[in-house]
Amino acid sequence: MLLALNLVSIGVKPTDFAQRPVTVMMTAITPVQDTLNSFAHGSTGFVRNYFDLVNVRRDNERLKAQLAQTKSDQSRVVELETENRHLSDLLDLKDALGGGNAVGANVIGSDANGLAHTLMLGQGSSAGVMPGMAVLSFRGVVGKIIATSANASRVLLIDDHNAALDAFDQRTRTRGIVAGIVDDGLTMKYVDRSQEVRPSDVIVTSGLDGIFPRGLLVGTIKSVKGEGPGMFLNVAISPAVDFRSLEQVLIIKQMPESIDTQPKAKG
Repeated sequence: MLLALNLVSIGVKPTDFAQRPVTVMMTAITPVQDTLNSFAHGSTGFVRNYFDLVNVRRDNERLKAQLAQTKSDQSRVVELETENRHLSDLLDLKDALGGGNAVGANVIGSDANGLAHTLMLGQGSSAGVMPGMAVLSFRGVVGKIIATSANASRVLLIDDHNAALDAFDQRTRTRGIVAGIVDDGLTMKYVDRSQEVRPSDVIVTSGLDGIFPRGLLVGTIKSVKGEGPGMFLNVAISPAVDFRSLEQVLIIKQMPESIDTQPKAKG
């Protein structure tokens, strides 16, 4: 390279013999320069692609976060709509019971040991709640209050084996005592074998026990069996309420004289 530069600096002519080393040198250097140039461009492209991938990953994480936030917002909206619908149904029931005769309560806990079927409610004696009061949901009968504190109360569910309420078959008017059973579920006791009760019949409260107003939904007959000795049928009932999914309930503070079952227009 020094020789070539020296020859150029002294003004050799392109046709001179001294120009040949320059030509040879350029021929030899050209592939190396092409390789270095390609490597340089390749390195630049690699770095550019790397940073592009980093940006794509960052955008991907951002979009994932936005999608998760959107799903969370949608879940909250659905939950609020469901809660509002339940509260609206409870409000209709409260109006039917006379408004001031009932107080709403949130379910704040349940029996942990499984020995008793009970729920904890977020209303207590400070709200006028006392033992013996009936507890309802917009779907039907839940149970009755058995203990209270200032800001909480415990309700015994109707499917507990210690619970009982007076009810009748809405179709045949056959009366009986609805009670919980140890294995879970409900049965209607003291239904005479001569009665023509059958599956799918609706069971409602009679109001004669002094706790639950007349005409509240208890459940539907699941099966009727007359096998074996005894005077009474074995009547199994499916409760109208799913006790394990309850979130809000209504506590009846005073028995209404009658229940207005006609729906009120909402403005």
